Amino acid sequence: MDIFLLLLGFTFVCLGIIGSFLPVLPGPITSWVGLLLLHITDVVPTDKTFLGVTFAIALLIFVLDYIIPSIGTKKFGGTKYGVYGTTIGLIIGLISPIPFGILIGTFTGALIGELLYDSKDTNRALKASFGAFAGFLASTTLKFSISLIFFAMFLIQFWEYKGSFFSIFNV
Repeated sequence: MDIFLLLLGFTFVCLGIIGSFLPVLPGPITSWVGLLLLHITDVVPTDKTFLGVTFAIALLIFVLDYIIPSIGTKKFGGTKYGVYGTTIGLIIGLISPIPFGILIGTFTGALIGELLYDSKDTNRALKASFGAFAGFLASTTLKFSISLIFFAMFLIQFWEYKGSFFSIFNV
């Protein structure tokens, strides 16, 4: 059972890294679930303080993920259309075969969203789409960084107790 929880936990911390870029998967929270699964095993002692602090960080990043892009958009004079366009452009960019599709799709989506709001003021739309794009990049960088840190914590804790995980094979 411990090996199953270890592999499932590893899957979750990896999904957390991927979730840093996908809007449908909360990256840091998914990575935290991987840490929780590791601590549920009989091998790694449960550290409630560690799990509590890492959960609080994951939850804070989850909330900030919704605030940061809006701040970036508003700071540069954008609207909700720009935020919606950013999300739609991100999804299209993810499935497109274009290199750097995520970045191009995000910026283009924000620009189209802003132009839909006010097609006469292209300078404002460009500035606002840059703000939406900057907010998206800041938020994604933060999620990715925390997910990588959680991944490293998972590996460090696994490495510390690796002998206990595989002791059943040393008969």
